[in-house]
Amino acid sequence: MEPNPIPNPTSVQNSTATDLADDLLRGADEIAEFIFGARGSRRKVYYLAETSHLPVFRLGAVLCARRSVLLRWIAGQESRVRPPRE
Repeated sequence: MEPNPIPNPTSVQNSTATDLADDLLRGADEIAEFIFGARGSRRKVYYLAETSHLPVFRLGAVLCARRSVLLRWIAGQESRVRPPRE
């Protein structure tokens, strides 16, 4: 049995950087397109960021979010909704 090879730190860092870059949404327009399907809904993104704790952060002056975090936040919001009465 061969021992497990030690991963190259550079390739691990590049993979992580690529994953993060693919997961990152930059700007309210990109966040709006991801959530609402339309870049024109960016004011809604700003409103939600201020009022409902939309999980966003700033890189300098640019509002950013991670796709994976937004999907978990949306799933959490859905789980809080009561099922309709029959």
